[in-house]
Amino acid sequence: MKKLILLFTLILGISVAANAQSKPAEFKFDKESHDFGKIPLNKPATIEFKFTNIGDQPLIITKVETTCGCTVPEYTQTPVKKGDSGVIKVTYNPTGAALPFSKSITITSNAKTTTKVLYIKGETVAAASK
Repeated sequence: MKKLILLFTLILGISVAANAQSKPAEFKFDKESHDFGKIPLNKPATIEFKFTNIGDQPLIITKVETTCGCTVPEYTQTPVKKGDSGVIKVTYNPTGAALPFSKSITITSNAKTTTKVLYIKGETVAAASK
């Protein structure tokens, strides 16, 4: 009986140590914010935030949320394997008044840091008249 308990403890210890060695999925972005500068009203502006999975496990993005309907995200839907890259494309559609703007894009995933926030900013200006 003692040998059986000792064997079980040894197997459990090895499996815990093996899992502790692998790093969970993790983002490494080229950049985490973008300044569009001045953009004309009613002319959409787009930026792609590129990232690499630097963890050992596949990175799965479950949700990407923005602060308003004027900001539309598109993102890599398939799991991103270790060392592979993905993209989060954000399109800002300025409508209304010519004002400065600052928006955040919240990413939820299975990464070590489960919630990641990206930022865009700029200023909308009246479209040039012809």
